[in-house]
Amino acid sequence: MTLPLINVDDYERAARDCLDRAIYDYMAGGAGDETTLAENRAAYDQWRLRPRVMVGVAQRDLTVNVLGDTLNLPIGISPSAFHKLLHPDGELATVRAAGAAGTVMCVSTMATTTLEEIAAVASSPLWFQTYVFRDRSFTTDLASRAKSAGYRALVLTVDTPVLGQRERDLRNHFELPPGIEMRNLNLPPAVPGSYESPMARFSKEQFDPSLTWRDVEWFVQTVGMPVLVKGILHPGDARLAAQAGAAGIIVSNHGGRQLDSAIATLDALPDIVEAMRDTQLDVIVDGGIRRGADVVKAMALGAKMVMVGRPVLWGLAVDGEAGARAVLDLLRREFDTALALIGCPRVGDLNPNFLMRARG
Repeated sequence: MTLPLINVDDYERAARDCLDRAIYDYMAGGAGDETTLAENRAAYDQWRLRPRVMVGVAQRDLTVNVLGDTLNLPIGISPSAFHKLLHPDGELATVRAAGAAGTVMCVSTMATTTLEEIAAVASSPLWFQTYVFRDRSFTTDLASRAKSAGYRALVLTVDTPVLGQRERDLRNHFELPPGIEMRNLNLPPAVPGSYESPMARFSKEQFDPSLTWRDVEWFVQTVGMPVLVKGILHPGDARLAAQAGAAGIIVSNHGGRQLDSAIATLDALPDIVEAMRDTQLDVIVDGGIRRGADVVKAMALGAKMVMVGRPVLWGLAVDGEAGARAVLDLLRREFDTALALIGCPRVGDLNPNFLMRARG
């Protein structure tokens, strides 16, 4: 008998069962010993909810305004590569699910569908994730394409001067299968007789380890769009991002896929929120979110909204657009229920008084 899929972990197990091992490992895995990958999740278990009662929660408001757009759900979709590895409809299915949920999707530079094709079927705000590449004309061309296609913001990833070592991919000799390509990029050809992942080949050619905050400032001043800086874990870097002209901060450790033993994002969040207190910048967090109660905890600690990656990908793998929509719907239900039960009918009223540190 097939058990019902009622939470994110159910969807992950179902996705693991239907995916090729190398593809599942690529999506699920992290860098090194995957300590940070595990810590992202464990950090949420260190907080307990402290509810208020009898406050009137018959009507609950889950909307949030980010960068001038009102979202029906403060749970966006993080940038992730290669959606067509999971389902033939790829990013088109994912963006339709985001539209049905009334939330934002951040499209990866490494998408297997062009950014224009994704925008053509979107019905909710889109952000485009990119880097400052060695080839500055390639950097500005991608930004210009995103702006022309109607994307609302650029998400500049700053935690990838080099690619982290992802040992599952090395063991599996992970490579994109024929017919699946990074459609926004010109991928350098593989060297015969040697193994390198498509990301490794591209990163060697285009990622620039000499980048500094002056390059972020150049990017912000050049692209003519709001820029969210993604990959911030230190309050000092949050302040530097603000000084460089960022419109917002995404507290992220790349889903545990870059520096193993890096701090969990939820642990990094409070100090960054404090550092941004005197600015107008929105602070967003990703990494480790698997339950609606996790969203409550992150927003109570000061995040304007959260973003999830793997949970939506598991839904996509299981049932395409319908699966991705189902995962967003179950997170919405869990989040809404948690708001009612802690006595906070409006997400804007979440604050640290609803939390306590767990014992031990």
